[in-house]
Amino acid sequence: MRPQPAAIGFLRHDVSGAQQQWDQAQIQQLAQRLGYDLCKTLVFGPETDRPLQRVRTAVSRLAAEAVITPSLDHFGGRVPDDLVRVADVITVSPENTYARWLLPPIENR
Repeated sequence: MRPQPAAIGFLRHDVSGAQQQWDQAQIQQLAQRLGYDLCKTLVFGPETDRPLQRVRTAVSRLAAEAVITPSLDHFGGRVPDDLVRVADVITVSPENTYARWLLPPIENR
């Protein structure tokens, strides 16, 4: 068992463009600040076949608790529902966590 929960980074090089290295550094820094062991950063482009399936496979293989991305733009502007079912999705800018687990509503008794 790891001393810290595992995370993977994800970005699209066509979205990051010239700031790809900056985006990767921001993913690393946020992972460290939040207490994650950043195991791997996946860098895909528009030519990548089934990118979300590849991310989910990496989450499963690495037993990752979170996927950290520079922004939702790297996922086409929205949180992928099937990914957030298996891992938290964390964005660097704006910093936000889309958590897997929601607390059930409190019932009035």
